[in-house]
Amino acid sequence: MAEATTDLVEPELSTPERILQAAERLFSERGIGDVSLREITTAAGVNSAAAHYHFGSKDAVLEELFTRRAEPIARQREQMLGALKLNRQGTPQLEDVLRAFLKPALDLLKTPEGVAFTRLRARMVFEREEVRRQVMGKSFDRTNEMALQALAKALPKLAPTELYWRFHFMLGTMVYTMARPGRIEALTHDSFDTYDADAGLEQMVRFVAAGFRAP
Repeated sequence: MAEATTDLVEPELSTPERILQAAERLFSERGIGDVSLREITTAAGVNSAAAHYHFGSKDAVLEELFTRRAEPIARQREQMLGALKLNRQGTPQLEDVLRAFLKPALDLLKTPEGVAFTRLRARMVFEREEVRRQVMGKSFDRTNEMALQALAKALPKLAPTELYWRFHFMLGTMVYTMARPGRIEALTHDSFDTYDADAGLEQMVRFVAAGFRAP
């Protein structure tokens, strides 16, 4: 295996930023478990002592990186969910709730930084459970709970167990779409692609809404 090189990061960045940038690229390319803190520091062009001083461990690097990238998603979700229009019964429209939850995540696919983060997020599925829960929970628990509350209002007759299962399936659909595995492109011989984030959002909203409304 070839050693990581310092050309992965911009030399004018501060030491913590260089470590985070190197970690993001290595994590997204090779997976979290297969990357060591030493490899991250080598790619960042800093010594191991600097990484321990600024972060303490690889898990702390991962948590800081994920939190930084996830914060804009969580902030936009909170704003959109907080601004949902309600009818006279105090009920939001299901599609509005879904769009408020999904759009901030899918919008990331429009930028190189966002694409890198979506790969990292997909890799998180295979991370140790305690790390995965801590990192994901810190970033997304609040807005996920807001979305569940809004969905419960939009679908007052849906049993909680059904709501949780359908939310679970929505998350799977969202993460798979964001990961861009290329399966439908391969099956259609590249006559169809899923790289249009705006079109993907509208298709997903319709698909997920039908699932939430199913008997």
